[in-house]
Amino acid sequence: MSHPEFDEKELLKTILEPLLEDFTYWFSRSQQKLKQQQLSCISLQQQQDLLARIEQALKEVDCAKLLFNATDQKAGVTMEVVAGWHQLVTECWLVAQRDRQAKDNQDS
Repeated sequence: MSHPEFDEKELLKTILEPLLEDFTYWFSRSQQKLKQQQLSCISLQQQQDLLARIEQALKEVDCAKLLFNATDQKAGVTMEVVAGWHQLVTECWLVAQRDRQAKDNQDS
């Protein structure tokens, strides 16, 4: 079903642009935390691995933003790629939650 008020370009701008900004925000926030301190809930190797994956995802998101803007907002991102980024954000949230719980347990 087609909606005349939305063409593909508008739809991409409405959905993709804020989504890419959200990924940038969450990946940057996680990157900063992982660089600032050793988390007690994961090993140093796991933390380094997570940080490397976040930094790679940040590069990919930046590239997607550049392509989106360079193509006059006509380039999209495959659902497979978005799903991978979403999984990584979810992993970051879970690690942050486990870290907060570990700190709360230490304070108790």
